[in-house]
Amino acid sequence: MLLEYYGFSEPPFSITPDPRFVFLGERHRDALAHLHYGITQGGGGGFVQLTGEVGTGKTTLCRLLLEQLPETVRVALVLNPLLSPVELLETIAEELRLDLTGVRGSLKGLYDRLNAFLIDAYAQGLRVVVIIDEAQNLSKEALEQVRLLTNLETPTQKLLQMVLLGQPELRTLLERPELRQLAQRITARYHLTPLDAEETEAYLRHRVAVAGATRFPFTRLAVKRLHQHSGGVPRLINVIAERALLAGYARDEQPVGERLVDLAAREVLARPLSRLPRPSMPVVVGALLALAILAFALRPKQPATPPTPSLAPALLAPALPPPLLAGPAFAERLAALDPGAEAAAGELMKLWAVRAGEATPARLLACPPVLAPGLFCQSGTASLDALVASRRPALVALEALPGGRSAAVWAVLLGADALRVRLWLGDVVVDVPRIDFVRHFRGRHLQAWRGPDLLWRIPAPGDTGPDIDWLAARVAAARGQPAPAGPAEFDPALQAAIRELQRAHGLRVDGVPGPATLRALGAEREDGPALRRALD
Repeated sequence: MLLEYYGFSEPPFSITPDPRFVFLGERHRDALAHLHYGITQGGGGGFVQLTGEVGTGKTTLCRLLLEQLPETVRVALVLNPLLSPVELLETIAEELRLDLTGVRGSLKGLYDRLNAFLIDAYAQGLRVVVIIDEAQNLSKEALEQVRLLTNLETPTQKLLQMVLLGQPELRTLLERPELRQLAQRITARYHLTPLDAEETEAYLRHRVAVAGATRFPFTRLAVKRLHQHSGGVPRLINVIAERALLAGYARDEQPVGERLVDLAAREVLARPLSRLPRPSMPVVVGALLALAILAFALRPKQPATPPTPSLAPALLAPALPPPLLAGPAFAERLAALDPGAEAAAGELMKLWAVRAGEATPARLLACPPVLAPGLFCQSGTASLDALVASRRPALVALEALPGGRSAAVWAVLLGADALRVRLWLGDVVVDVPRIDFVRHFRGRHLQAWRGPDLLWRIPAPGDTGPDIDWLAARVAAARGQPAPAGPAEFDPALQAAIRELQRAHGLRVDGVPGPATLRALGAEREDGPALRRALD
């Protein structure tokens, strides 16, 4: 009856991970891209880690990922991580359909059987992946066994790819000193965050449409309250929305308003327990009076001169959102602008606070690998999702006429969410619908980033110095080996190790530690400008 009342052909807010109801917000697309890239191209036998709060969609993404993997991938999915090392190996082997006759209960027997399978799979051109859900519940011993599995390799290729899915506690667990060897082998990390307000509304409308309804059953204020109560966590959105629809049906109220959403949230969300008695009104009033008297007595002395009046309006004025350029207006704006390459490069340099003498806009556009000590440049082609995943502003080339039929206009990518892209374009900041941006963007871009100042050159064979020592130590750590003792040299052995790392990350395999390779080694500093992930 409830389904008929709202016009649904099936329940729209079931918490089971039905792929038909999957809605990919910005963060979910980024996470799926990280997982897919890590497994099919960039993992190279290391670990891929995806974390997120309860209910944010990790398991749903995992199921979606499994549907998208090519036929050349063999997957072992471990859903129960509360296993001993022997039980973990047995579960992986069973998922891969191995014959375990005579080796059950034997670590060495299971390890040898898995090694033989992986070598045979490698000979057939297959890729083997182990996905462990709820990995934060793995014991230290089981995690060590997981690490040892990635030691199975040929002279040129790791044979096994591990994917760890877990709650934020997994990140804390892997920060333990005794697990540093495993942590150093993680080649891709992503933390899945909840949906923002706009994505929440899009999520609700998507599920309602898939369930067959032609009318949206919530008011705008109800959607806002749904986001506030759920925090953007998809599972909580489902639970509250389902209870609110039930309340609306019981009260013959359609569409469902914010009052019923508030009622539903109070019913389904856990409340904090309080066993302390509430203070009486006289006690509260007395405490507030005492605090007011104390604050008055301790107030700082006022300055002799008042603040400059002319600054007050600027400080109090609300920040207005950038103008929105959509469809033909965006295309016309691009067609009317000069390429503006040096101006855009100068704007990007301002964001990075590039000091005088470090680089010029013309040098940035030329994009040598090392602009200055610790300042690097990287160019190429990439999708918008890949640029957002990098978390850094970028110079992007936009075409007034899609398809390469016009000169490129350069802009600075400042942020993006599920619906819009924010750009510095022709001396002003504007928002553009994501679909319009993609229509004019062919992937051509340029990024700057900072690393340690000791990295000031691209090394040549035979070079030594602090930068080579740093490079050798990072390459060793990426391979799970101790740092070399004594001064290092950029010799054929180090170049071969860099080629192996480049191959594992899907980079150009040339043995040269350029910007992309240095980034893969963790050279990029955390400070600096970041892309905005929520536009308002």
